[in-house]
Amino acid sequence: MDFIFMLTRDDRTVPECLELVDRLAPLKLRHVGFKDVGVDHRTLETLHARIKAMGAVSYMEVVSTTPEAALNSARVAAKIGVDCLLGGTDVDGVQKILAGSAIQYYPFAGFPEGHPTKLRGRPNDVAKHCRDYLAKACAGVDLLAYRATDADPLDLVRAARGALGESWLIVAGSVNSPARVKALADAGADAFTIGTAVFDASFLPGKPSLLDQLAAAQAASAAVNGKSRSIGRR
Repeated sequence: MDFIFMLTRDDRTVPECLELVDRLAPLKLRHVGFKDVGVDHRTLETLHARIKAMGAVSYMEVVSTTPEAALNSARVAAKIGVDCLLGGTDVDGVQKILAGSAIQYYPFAGFPEGHPTKLRGRPNDVAKHCRDYLAKACAGVDLLAYRATDADPLDLVRAARGALGESWLIVAGSVNSPARVKALADAGADAFTIGTAVFDASFLPGKPSLLDQLAAAQAASAAVNGKSRSIGRR
């Protein structure tokens, strides 16, 4: 299962994101992303260029709270040229913006709301959204499982997995321990994102170093690699 490191805290790209990228080189991270809020667009462009210079797959996750802002964020993603766009729910609108690009799109399943985002919806809602998104040729879904308010997080993961078939299931938000990584792998997730838990040093308690936290997340990912697929085909 792939680990996607998000240069984000509390659903915002961290102001020091550019300074941090150089520190990541020793870990050889293969998947690195950021949110559409927290820094200006020029900084996002520079950040994306540095992520690609590392040889990593790049991700931008939309957390804009209005429909038009979310579409504006998709326009930013298209201009920057990220590899993967995560989030948003206006699939038709986003796909029009991404048309002709190589960007893979993973919309939110369920009903995200607020900022930091919470996720409403039951397993049947998530499964329906997954099927609808596949019918529209999305690459997979972005599921805020541990932000759920109406259902058990792992029930949502299992519902998404059952509906997605061979398409990709990325779980984002509040993945804050190796135990949660293992639970997600067992439930069928293909990848997970971590941001805040690394910056708060809560993924590996007692080890405040950013590199120690990231190494622990990498180890948790490696420990379950036999239980799920890898996005490493890119």
